[in-house]
Formats: sequence, structure tokens, C-alpha cells
Amino acid sequence: MTERTPAPRPPARTKGRNMVAVASGKGGVGKTWFAITLTHSLAKLDQRALLFDADLGLANMDIQLGLMPKQDLSSVLAGRLTLNQAIAPFDEGGFDVIAGRSGSGSLANIPTSRIQVLSDDLTLLAATYDKVVLDLGAGVEQTVRQFTRNVGRCIVVTTDEPTALTDAYAFIKLTNMERPGPDIRVVVNMANSTREGERTYNTLLKACEGFLKISPPLLGVVRRDAKVRETIRSQSPLLTRFPNCEAATDVEAIAATLTSDNGGR
Repeated sequence: MTERTPAPRPPARTKGRNMVAVASGKGGVGKTWFAITLTHSLAKLDQRALLFDADLGLANMDIQLGLMPKQDLSSVLAGRLTLNQAIAPFDEGGFDVIAGRSGSGSLANIPTSRIQVLSDDLTLLAATYDKVVLDLGAGVEQTVRQFTRNVGRCIVVTTDEPTALTDAYAFIKLTNMERPGPDIRVVVNMANSTREGERTYNTLLKACEGFLKISPPLLGVVRRDAKVRETIRSQSPLLTRFPNCEAATDVEAIAATLTSDNGGR
């Protein structure tokens, strides 16, 4: 693999403002795929981007990318490496990766104090990037939500499935309780059409407004696309194989929005 020349480091910024957490509440909604494609889209917009696998129990980001990183988070958590030393370039996408350890359930039992240290270290590292995307684990557990405390924005990915909407609502509720006024945005994935995705969002929005008195905005709708499943099976990025397909266009539009408003308030 050809080594990529590191991009110049951007000037210091407000801590965590350029960090974006991608959550779901429920597995199976395409969260990891979305996080990968979003990071790739940001890189195509000349953003120096890092993708961080925060799914400590069931990490699979490296599998979807077809990567075999020499180092991963297990070495960092064991104290053998610094977080910076675990960075691996993904040259095909033009962004950097910090991988978890696939299928290592033991990482899910890390003490919350250790996760907080890891999150703080990531916040410091984020100052050397334009955007840092965190692929959180599915669910609403404390260990998952803890990574959202330092980020500028949290994207909640859902589908039209009732369980996905219920779990997305639960994640938003708990995050809002722990950190009032968070910048939460919603992405509806695998929608049959943009209009149908908007209807799904409105269902979630009504629940949030009725019970939580908050109105998380819709960041975007990603249409259902057979090309997505094909690229996941082949362990290759969608934007490389099918850059003009509907799902690719939708995620690139979301990335452009994040870039234009600087990813946070």
C-alpha cells in the first residue's frame, strides 16, 4: 500500500466541535456503512478526516473496508500504544482510520473511567483534523453514550422499522437527559423514496416534540440502493465502486451540509 503524505495540520479549534458521532440505538440500520461513506464523502470535499471505530464490543468497520490494520484500539486500551500510534491511512478513500478489534466482546466491558480517558484523548487528537467521525456501537448503554459527551454533533441513523424508531427515540431521550441541548440530527436510511424518508422522520419528530419538547432536525434521507449491499459484500467503498448511485449522492449531500455549517454550532 502506497503511503499517503500527511496533510498539513489545521489550526486549533474549539475542542470537539469538529467531532461527529454516528449512533442508531438499534443494530441493522446501516450505521457503520453510513459512517464509512460519510467520512469518505468528507475526504472527497478536501476535509482531512478520521474515522474512529467506537463500537468497542462488535467492531466491524475494518471488515467493511477490507482492512487488516496492524494496530487497533485493543493495544491503546492495554497501554501499549498511544491513540495517535493506532492511526492507519485508508488510501483508497483518502482518510485515516482507528480500528476496533472485530468480534472482541471483552472490549465492551471496559470501565467507564477508561472510556472517558479514551474519549478525552480522541478530542485532543481531533484538533489535527477537519472532521472526526465516530461510529458508535448499537444500543443505548452508558458506554455507548459516553462517547457523545465531547462531540459537537450526534447523528442518529434510523429506518422506518418500528423498533428502529423506538430505539432512536430512546437514544435521543437519554442523550438529551444527560446533556441538555445537544446538537442531534436525524438521518433516515434505506428509505424507498425521499418523501417516504421524510414521513419516517416526521413520526420520530412528533414523538420528540410531544414527550421531550425538542425538535432534532432532519439532516438527510438516504434512499434504498442495491449497490450498497453489493459494496459491503465486496468490502469496498460505495463512493469508489458506484460514485453516482442514489445512496452515494444522498450521503454526499449530507457531507456537504456538515461542511458548510462547520459540523456544529
